[in-house]
Amino acid sequence: MFDSLSERLTGIFDSLTGRGALSEKDVDAALREIRVALLEADVALPAVKDFTKRVREKAVGEDVIRSVSPGQQVIKIVHDALVDLLGGDGEPEGLSLAGEPPVAILMAGLQGSGKTTTTAKLAKRISEREKKKVLVASLDTRRPAAMEQLAQMAEKAGVNCLPIVTGQSAVEIAKRAMSAGRLQGYDVVILDTAGRTSIDEDMMAEAAKIADVARPRETLLVADALTGQDAVETARRFDERLKLTGLILTRMDGDSRGGAALSMRWVTGLPIKFLGVSEKVDGLDAFDARRLAGRILGRGDIVSLVERAAQDVDQEKAERLARKMAKGKFDLDDLADQLGQLQKMGGLGGIMGFLPGMNKQAKAQMAAAGMDDRMLKRQAAIISSMTREERAKPDILKASRKRRIAAGAGVDVPDVNKLLKMHRQMADMMKKMGKKGGKGGFPGMPGMGGGMPPGGMPPGLDQAAGDLLKGNAPKGASLPGLPGSGSGSAGGLPGLPGGKPKK
Repeated sequence: MFDSLSERLTGIFDSLTGRGALSEKDVDAALREIRVALLEADVALPAVKDFTKRVREKAVGEDVIRSVSPGQQVIKIVHDALVDLLGGDGEPEGLSLAGEPPVAILMAGLQGSGKTTTTAKLAKRISEREKKKVLVASLDTRRPAAMEQLAQMAEKAGVNCLPIVTGQSAVEIAKRAMSAGRLQGYDVVILDTAGRTSIDEDMMAEAAKIADVARPRETLLVADALTGQDAVETARRFDERLKLTGLILTRMDGDSRGGAALSMRWVTGLPIKFLGVSEKVDGLDAFDARRLAGRILGRGDIVSLVERAAQDVDQEKAERLARKMAKGKFDLDDLADQLGQLQKMGGLGGIMGFLPGMNKQAKAQMAAAGMDDRMLKRQAAIISSMTREERAKPDILKASRKRRIAAGAGVDVPDVNKLLKMHRQMADMMKKMGKKGGKGGFPGMPGMGGGMPPGGMPPGLDQAAGDLLKGNAPKGASLPGLPGSGSGSAGGLPGLPGGKPKK
């Protein structure tokens, strides 16, 4: 979402860091560029004015002028101001679920904002992370099949949905849901209210009646980030009637300019609690101002990447692989599992969004070298075309077998050879780790083993995460062993997939 803004800001900072000293005139020129970049990203004008004012007050001070690296100092100031704009440097504000059960959460928003999908995502998150028993209920009596949609999504999320009774009003359904929550021992009841294409009095009156019945602990507005400043106005008008406790922004993986996300907290004063990052039922991330600011400024978000890996990794497979690695073994079935873990984490595209320095140029270099999610699928298809014996003993693969495998996977023989070469390099690394007594690596990453090493994160990631948390530019953020990676690099990042662009 923030690719365009990140690209603009990175270019501005490059011009600053190339200078040995900065004058007030240099800072003003950079701030003009930053102002234009934020406005083009659809950030609210009052928020832009406040942002640039704060940056200028600190950037023209003596500390910056006398700094050994004034350009880096300005970047740090912009980063801190961006964190303030997004909601501050404190811990992310979670849900308030304390109190006599069942605790009600009211989901509000316009039609098409992703409210029903987000309801299921939130229920799954609370059920798995908070270990709460959750019931979801659809109060949307107007949109065709809205109740059936929530029931299907709830089944995917592994939570219970209130049985559908036709002919009831939204308020009656809310009463039934809260009663079922009390009688059946639910900790949390999430109420998915009806939406409209635009705000109207009937909608607000109905939502207010539901709130009176359920007395929700949390009233969350689900807003589509792709609607830009309209989302900010929607939040303001809902808050006037319902007294919202927080916001959830959906479609953060889309291609909008991101201004709504940057403006929302500043304009409404309401905390952004979650971000919808995919259509998958687990595609809901906690909002963290510092981490998001790091991604916007091209610093990446190694901490979230590590958390996502730890969350998505299959622990049983990881332990099994760790035992094999301790013996120096790593076959093609293990590689297939690692490719699957990588796809669960969002594929190469999803992972690269968390890495420092992955601007459009670096991504373009990767695309030109054929390093994309299609490559992962091709590699998985090649392994699937092998027999069980071939996967266990790749050394038996001679020319005739390779031709058969290539035909079965719909690829060329050189593609099979590339996969085998990659596997051989990774297997050699596993043997070395086994001899040294290593028992794991970075979970879900091909070439990095199946579990976390004793010290936590791998050294490079550990250093990068520490740098990010201190507000510094991350160092040592290489990810050795990504599929197809060699000794080359993409965009100057060591360890990232390299190779010659296709001609």
